[in-house]
Amino acid sequence: MLRHEFQPGKLVAGVFLTVAGVVYAGDAAGAWETPWFVVIPFVTGGLCLAGAVALLTHALRRRRPEPRPPEVNV
Repeated sequence: MLRHEFQPGKLVAGVFLTVAGVVYAGDAAGAWETPWFVVIPFVTGGLCLAGAVALLTHALRRRRPEPRPPEVNV
């Protein structure tokens, strides 16, 4: 199985969107009251942070040469 490339920008976006979902789920379950507009800055900030992390990751990976796969002698 081929390993996929780790993308920390997607991880950051997933964490922020998961927390936003938990906040709305808590509101739906009646655990607390959440106005509809509270999550918008949180999601927007999380997506901006994820974009910045993805840009930084791309810049760091572009500076390094791509690793070559090991040679197989047949």
